[in-house]
Amino acid sequence: MEVLVLQIFVSLMLVIGAVALFTWTIRARSHEHADRLALLPIAEDDAVPLHATQRATRPPYSPQPEEPDGHGR
Repeated sequence: MEVLVLQIFVSLMLVIGAVALFTWTIRARSHEHADRLALLPIAEDDAVPLHATQRATRPPYSPQPEEPDGHGR
C-alpha cells in the first residue's frame, strides 16, 4: 500500500513538471522555429564556421626571438 502512495506522488510530480515545462516553452516562444531546427541535420555544410573566421582575424603566433646573450639557451 505504501508503494501505491509513492507511485501516485511521483506520477503527480511528473505531470506537474511536464505542465510547467510546457507552459515555460509556450511563454518563451521557443516552439515557433521548430520547423527550421528540424531541417538543420540535413543542411549543407557549405557555410564557414564562426570559429574558423575568428582564427583568421587573429595575428599569427610568433615566438619571441632568442636574445644573443652568449649563454646558448
